[in-house]
This record gives sequence, C-alpha cells and structure tokens, in this order.
Amino acid sequence: MATLKPIHRLAAACLICAGLAASAQAQAQAQAQAQAQAQAQDKPDNWLTRIFQPPATAAVPPPAGGTREWSGQAGASGHPLMTAEAIRAAAADFGNCIAALWPQAERRGVSRANFERYTAGLTPDLSIMDLLDAQPEFNKSTWDYLDALVSDERIARGRELLAQYAPVFSAAERAYGVDRHIVAAIWGVESNYGTKGGDRSVLRSTATLACVGRRRDYFREEFLSALDILQRGDVAPDRLVGSWAGAFGPTQFMPTTFKRFAVDFDGDGRRDVVDSVADVIASTANNLKTDGWERGERWGYEVALPPQFDYLLADPARQMTIAQWRGLGIRRADAKPFPRASERAFLLLPAGARGPAFLMLGNFRVIMKYNPAEAYALAIGHLTDRLGGGGPFLQSWPRDERALTIAERFELQQLLAQRGYDVGEPDGLLGPRTRIAIRNFQVAAGQIPDGFASSLVLDRLRQP
Repeated sequence: MATLKPIHRLAAACLICAGLAASAQAQAQAQAQAQAQAQAQDKPDNWLTRIFQPPATAAVPPPAGGTREWSGQAGASGHPLMTAEAIRAAAADFGNCIAALWPQAERRGVSRANFERYTAGLTPDLSIMDLLDAQPEFNKSTWDYLDALVSDERIARGRELLAQYAPVFSAAERAYGVDRHIVAAIWGVESNYGTKGGDRSVLRSTATLACVGRRRDYFREEFLSALDILQRGDVAPDRLVGSWAGAFGPTQFMPTTFKRFAVDFDGDGRRDVVDSVADVIASTANNLKTDGWERGERWGYEVALPPQFDYLLADPARQMTIAQWRGLGIRRADAKPFPRASERAFLLLPAGARGPAFLMLGNFRVIMKYNPAEAYALAIGHLTDRLGGGGPFLQSWPRDERALTIAERFELQQLLAQRGYDVGEPDGLLGPRTRIAIRNFQVAAGQIPDGFASSLVLDRLRQP
C-alpha cells in the first residue's frame, strides 16, 4: 500500500477520496447484505443456507466430537518436546502455564473476569499431539492431496456456491480486487464449503498447543488472540470451534489472522467469519489483498520442459521473466501463449523430473502465506482454475512413487545434515532449504538434481 506524502495541498484531496471510497464500500456492503439475506429467504432449504444456519446458542459449549484420547506415543518428528515424557510433563504443568499468560492477556484488553471465565476448568487436549506431526499437506504425496481436494464433487459445489452468492462475491471483488474463484477455492479446500471445519474448541486447542508440544511460541499468540475474539464478542464461545490447530470458520482463519484481516461486510457490527456469508467472503478476500494479491494475475502456469533441461534452475529463489523462461525452451503445457512476457516467475517441480512442472507467479506466494505448504497452494490454484472452467492438469504424476513417511523425512534431513548439507533444524517438513540440500546431494551422487525427496534419494543417503 502506498504511503501518503506530507504535502498539504494533496492531503485534502486524499481525505476527500478516502471518504468517497469508504462511502462506496459501505454502500457495496449494505447491498451485499441485503442481497444475501434476500437469497437466503428465497431458498431457505438449500444446502448452502443450512451450512450457515447456526444452532441455538448454548450456555456451555457441548463436548466436541466425543472423547478423544492421546495414543501415548512420541511425535513422529523426533523433536525433544514431542517425546512422550515431555508431553506428559507439560500436561502436568498445564494449569501453571495458562495462569502465567494472564499478564499478556491483560495487555491485549482481556478482562480478568473473562480470563477466569474462559480458562476455568480448561484441560489440555492431548489427542492433538498425535496430529501435530501428521499434517496431510506435508505428508501425503502431492497427487493424492490434489485428488482429494480438487474432486468433481468439490468443483460442482463450488460452482453452485459461486452462482448462489454471486452478488456477494461481486461486491467483495469490487471492494478488494481479488478474483472470486480464488476465494471460493480457499473455501472449498479449507472446509469443503463449511461442512468440514472441525468441532474442537479453538480456545482449548490453542491453549494446549501453547503449553504442550514443539510449537509453543507460535500458539501462545494464537491462544491470546482467541481470548481477544471472545472478549470482543465477534464470535460466540459455542461457535468458536474448528480444527485441532485452532483454525475456524469456512475459510479456516487462525485467531491471529482473524484479528488482522476479518471485516464486518454485512454491517451487523460483528466480524463473523463463522456464520455470515458476506463476512466470510470479504474477510478472505481482504486477507489475500493485504498479503499482496495482484488483481488480474494468475497464480501460475503448468508448463512443459524441453529435453536436457537444467533442473538446477528449479529454485524458488531464482525468478526470471516469462520471456526468459520461454527463451530456455519452456512452453505452456496446453500450448497456449503466455499472456504477459514481463511477468516474473519461478519454476516448481512438486514431484521432481517425473511429474508436472509449473511456473509460479507472485500470487502463488500470496497463497502460501495463507498456508505455507506447496501442495496446499497448488491445490488452491488448481481448484481456482477448475471453478473458472479450466481443465485438469495435462501431465501425469509419478503415481508409482510412494510418499516418504514423516519419520523417513526426518531421517532424510538428518542424513543430509550429517553429510554437511544445510537443512536447518530437522523437523520432517520438506521446505525450500531441504529441497536445495537434496538437489546438491543429487549433483554429487550423479542423480537428476530435481530436489525431489524420493525413496531413491533416501536409499542412496543410507549408503556409507
């Protein structure tokens, strides 16, 4: 966002423009609210309306999904805070951990009465420890992940949603400059359009992760932000339920991202990303816009590589213009021309040399700010295209290649580190540093340097 310069003659004009823009957005919001409400009245029994029909408010949130038990096993990542002993010790100290967070909650405006109300009787949900090291976007193969999330049913439902709530999508598109199909795709991937958003208490989940396990620093802020949401009354306590990691609502806002991006688009005085269609759509669009979404730009292109291609060029840090990539022999897989030769992109090979290749634009990085897994961002981008009438990917995936388990990925990182390659702290999650380390090892081992964590690479690393 541009910063205003301190020129007095322009200041008045800027204020006038801002006032006009705010007025226009308010009118768009009001219109969206009225249209959404009218549609809901006209079609009271369609599946989308039922998704957003909240149950009667309960004085005490009901138990979420029955009793869940921790397996008692250590986390697959091998992290010292994920050993069974460390988990039990942290659980035993849970009450003290929560109590110690009161000063930070107070600084965020949470009253003492509400802090005590919402934390009284709070216990850790240790079943989350079995899930912390098993996130599907990091552990499934990319093709299995895409098969599950970009299904024919999900495409059909997304198109129905886009048609039913077209006025709301249009208003949000005008207000934030974000294509409606990407918002619908996030809705579809995150919760299957509100049908699979999770049923765990967000407060309990984030409290658990703030005090137990390997990501306490990150989730401490999420817990405090969840308290802030309850303090402000945007979401009722019994409606603040979601995934084991604390994400909630149809597009799965984390409490901290809710604080930054949620908007009251229907004008009812609350930023309700759980039960308000307008707030869900607009808040998600605002998130993408604030993170840098470029209006009118795609997320990327599926491309075909020429024979004898230099796979060392497949590096997220190596961006070139489309014209430069084209000069290296890269073409779109569908043989269509690239629309803008000046666009800058990096080359991604999510399944190595045997799978599809993609040139990723700046908007792909914006999607990864929503969720940092490449498989997730690719699923969002692909579902976006399918909702807009595009077809499936044209190149085949290496379906005979099995995905490494989290334990094998952790071992792979350890073996790379032992050979002097920089992978950071081994955690079983294969990010850019690990991919570069794999690629450098492949060069030394005489393999195709595509950076793909295959069983072949792991077998070769195990050899003396």
